[in-house]
Amino acid sequence: MRVTIERSNLLKSLGHVHRVVERRNTIPILSNVLLKAEGNELHLKATDLDLEIFEKVPARVEQAGGTTVPAHMLHDIVRKLQDGSEVMLVSDEDDSLIKITAGRSRFTLQMLPDSDFPDITAGDFTHTFRLPATALKALIDHTQFAISTEETRYYLNGIYLHTVEDEGEMVLRAVATDGHRLARAQCEAPDGSDGMPGIIIPKKAVGEIQKLVEDPDATVSVEVSETKIRLTVGNVVLTSKLIDGTFPDYTRVIPEGNDKELKMDRAAFARAVDRVSTISSDRGRAVKLALSDGQIVLSVSNPESGTATEELAVSYESDEMEIGFNSRYLLDISSQLSGEEAIFMLSDSGSPTLIRDSSDSGALYVLMPMRV
Repeated sequence: MRVTIERSNLLKSLGHVHRVVERRNTIPILSNVLLKAEGNELHLKATDLDLEIFEKVPARVEQAGGTTVPAHMLHDIVRKLQDGSEVMLVSDEDDSLIKITAGRSRFTLQMLPDSDFPDITAGDFTHTFRLPATALKALIDHTQFAISTEETRYYLNGIYLHTVEDEGEMVLRAVATDGHRLARAQCEAPDGSDGMPGIIIPKKAVGEIQKLVEDPDATVSVEVSETKIRLTVGNVVLTSKLIDGTFPDYTRVIPEGNDKELKMDRAAFARAVDRVSTISSDRGRAVKLALSDGQIVLSVSNPESGTATEELAVSYESDEMEIGFNSRYLLDISSQLSGEEAIFMLSDSGSPTLIRDSSDSGALYVLMPMRV
């Protein structure tokens, strides 16, 4: 293999693919990135056997071929090369070493044969659809913070993506929950998504997808089967295995009888929560909300440090009540609301609270209260 490529192009692609590679691997080939030169392109691929990222970049190929080299080492080398330089990659005849040359810099890395590199992309995809990157980004951004990290309930360690009918229209809906809070977001169901299997996208894949959909003008091609999802954004293809489990019936935890409506300025509320929670302990992050006509008092009491209170003018005309929440959860949800107003629908101090976004009727959050 003999190929020359611009450093900026190579660095950008390595930035996409090397993140998949675990720092410590018991299988040596999984520490490597696959490089394959053919036509006028260099193909790069990395995998951890659950997630795979493939990307192709333009290059001058003098001799076609393929090999694998340590992913993080190659990324570090290219990152430290001079801006604007061209990088030449040349493998030796017995496929044991690759020479990397850029200007006066020369490196030699050990290789492993590309024939040993695993492929997780086999299998057919039953449903294919396209949607704007902004729509997919919104679905992920509004829900990923609620993904559970509890390994015993592995089926909650991802985002549940499915199609469902809502008020007579088909929508593509994303849901995540950790048992303490639930986040739901949705968009119009794209052509081809109707009837797709409900899938649970793992947390690691969610993080990589977030980075791929940052271009607001891009369009994402999504392919889905019972066991895998594949997304194509420009020259990047991400394939991930899905969580093999059944997501619980989340509709049962969305309260319907909450009749006490609280409306307030989202940004002012978030700042107030942030201020009073300054003195809360790491273990007890509870903030108490005392609601009365037109006013809310936020308070935190920490026996080890002191107390804090703050008053806010709000729109509230129901019975007086007190309810406690985890302050970090309140801030997480507040940061996802895009409207100026936050709308809380409450029942009583021991029941889940429903939180809506004043500018996005499809976004919905459920938060369990805490004892205070």
